[in-house]
Amino acid sequence: MARPYALLRAGFPYLKTIGEFKRTIFPADLAIRRDGIIYSLGAGAPNYGKGKSGPIYVTNLNDDNLGSFGFRQDRHRPVSPACTTRFPCQIVLDAKQERIFITDNGADQVNIFSVDDHYPQYLGRWGQSGAGKGQINRPSGIALDAEDNVWVVDSENHRVQKFTADGKHLTSFGEHGTGDGQFVSPWGIHIDELGQIYIADWRNDRIQVFDQDGRFLWKFGSPGEGNGEFRRPAGVAVDSDGDIFVCDWGNNRVQLFTPEGRYVQQFRGDATLSKQTLERAFQRSAKQKRMRGDATVEQEKYFTRPRSVRVDQRGHMYVPDFEHYRIQIYKKEAYPLDETQILPPFKVPTLNAN
Repeated sequence: MARPYALLRAGFPYLKTIGEFKRTIFPADLAIRRDGIIYSLGAGAPNYGKGKSGPIYVTNLNDDNLGSFGFRQDRHRPVSPACTTRFPCQIVLDAKQERIFITDNGADQVNIFSVDDHYPQYLGRWGQSGAGKGQINRPSGIALDAEDNVWVVDSENHRVQKFTADGKHLTSFGEHGTGDGQFVSPWGIHIDELGQIYIADWRNDRIQVFDQDGRFLWKFGSPGEGNGEFRRPAGVAVDSDGDIFVCDWGNNRVQLFTPEGRYVQQFRGDATLSKQTLERAFQRSAKQKRMRGDATVEQEKYFTRPRSVRVDQRGHMYVPDFEHYRIQIYKKEAYPLDETQILPPFKVPTLNAN
């Protein structure tokens, strides 16, 4: 579907919160299936689950517990003994919704699972540590293009690499530096329907955009805390309107930009208690309920160190709220406009005179 000429923006209200601390364990990223199933990737914690990393938790917009699978064999479904991980980072589905690909930032590998509602299967992994062609050092972001080639952000080699689905190296671009087309520890990645590649350039505090051949196209953002500025951007997503969403990790927020990179608004978190959290709250003691009742809850609604932002085809924006063990969801309200319904972009700034 073609992008609209322009948008009449009605708002972008908070919708709901899903997940809870026993299941949505340090959510680093998520993938949304076309039917609304959500795969939440938990990064785990050193003292949780005997030091093993968190699972892939399955849920939906209704906050139903649809099970979990993945890496922690002691508390979740058994999987292949080869299925171990150190620091799962980002997760993505292929175009046919048949496979899940997960980067392991600690093991320099990509893990692959089948997509199955009853029993997802571990299909294997690929990746080799190093700085040579096709080798990886701290992979973070991951995206698949229209041909299901796998693009991996090779963070500590300061580049982006392209592989086949089974791990054969195809090409790469980028190098260490601050110039156009250079990176310093890049993190998130998104490939839009036009084939443009968006990279969250973590330590350069900007977003860079490239074509499928790795040629630099344009960039936006600069260091800071103001509108349109970043402090360690960790994730980037583009919706069907071409709007750009940036997870501004160091500023604990998500920022929204037009397809041209103009700042629109920011989101800092509006969480309420999720269905699962409420169910657990009513099971707690009277003392715990009193402690919650007497608490100051203003700060509880905000994002804390989000690492990713994702969008779906229905206008939802999902923010894995990393240190609060939950996912906050917003719903876009915007209406497409054609050339007859809005003036062309202004060529010069509007001047106000007394």
